[in-house]
Amino acid sequence: MTKQSPIPNKRKIINDPVHGFIIVPTDFIFDLLEHPYLQRLRRIRQLGLTSFVYPGATHTRFQHALGAVYLMGQAIDNIRQKGTPITDEEAEAATAAILLHDIGHGPFSHALEESIIAGVTHEDLSLLLMNNLNEEFEGRLDMALSIFNNQHPKKFLHQLVSGQLDMDRMDYLMRDSFYAGVAEGTIGTERIIKMLNVMDGQLVVEAKGIYSIEKFLIARRLMYWQVYFHKTVIAAENLLLQLLRRAKELAGTDKSLYATDSLGYFLKNNITPESLESRKSVILDNFANLDDDDIMVSAKSWSAHGDPLLSLLSRNLVSRKLPRVKIQENPFEESKLTALSNAAAGQYNLPVSEGNFLVFTGLITNKAYSDKTDTIKVLYNTGEMKDFSEASDIFHLQNLMKTNKKYFLCYPKDLEFNC
Repeated sequence: MTKQSPIPNKRKIINDPVHGFIIVPTDFIFDLLEHPYLQRLRRIRQLGLTSFVYPGATHTRFQHALGAVYLMGQAIDNIRQKGTPITDEEAEAATAAILLHDIGHGPFSHALEESIIAGVTHEDLSLLLMNNLNEEFEGRLDMALSIFNNQHPKKFLHQLVSGQLDMDRMDYLMRDSFYAGVAEGTIGTERIIKMLNVMDGQLVVEAKGIYSIEKFLIARRLMYWQVYFHKTVIAAENLLLQLLRRAKELAGTDKSLYATDSLGYFLKNNITPESLESRKSVILDNFANLDDDDIMVSAKSWSAHGDPLLSLLSRNLVSRKLPRVKIQENPFEESKLTALSNAAAGQYNLPVSEGNFLVFTGLITNKAYSDKTDTIKVLYNTGEMKDFSEASDIFHLQNLMKTNKKYFLCYPKDLEFNC
């Protein structure tokens, strides 16, 4: 039988600092919010370790999910008023899809994907968890899954969930800029949503809303460079990746290595797309019990571990002793990286092979608008439609369409490096 909450009144009102009062739209959405899969998102920060730079950025993925639900309701109401039919069932399904879109995120954003889970993305995990919920709720998520997977005939519903003007992006830009205190990310979501329409089954923007879209794209680009890719954030998140990588190496041989039960499962087992087929139930059970607290509690314990490298990395994370970061347009020279890695190993009395845990490099990319897939269509009063890249006259649009690449290098602050 479908699990139902014993609470008779499920149309709760939630006071959100970004959007104001959010009303839970249906009983089913309330039941989803009550589920442990969703409640776990209260214990996962939306911006990972970004609070190391912006102390106010401690908001959670649960708050973001609620905000996206609110914006979805606004978008659906607006599109209905303009004459596009959306049934109550479709509205609830689209709302459920946006509510669950981040359900597969692990602790500290992508830390698990890039360190101890091989080739399994948060999108993969979101879909698996949604399928689990669908079984538990006896098929109530069938339509939500079809919208999420872009299989529903009304394609604009999927675009509201996952597209260049989706409710996910609109909420996280507003929310992240609000909590980080970065004014450059502020966007006019109400204005943008009022300008949305549907033409030929596709989501479009009315021409009078074009300047709001330009500001939205510019804000997104600025937020990536100023917040998401801030060099100190890069240093903190990559330090965490190295810490988890070292912990996983040791977990194979050191059976006494402390970790919470769920984190220990991922450290001691190799999780691949293939293993998800054979061990799906136990993997998802452990993942659904994993949050930021598992990582930080374990890291505090590892600070006193007998392995010098693990304890060093853990102390640095817990105490916010971050590596220095250099960012440049071209890759760093391998010979200089090797020399720096060897110097770091010597500085901390570590084997040469472990120097790459202290000296590491990577690539960051930023593209605010793609004119190749799911383009933004601008609708004129005449009925003519143009791609946003043709309709916009801002001089730096080509920069927004360009994939900007930058290479970063992290290394201990007590070492010198000449580029």
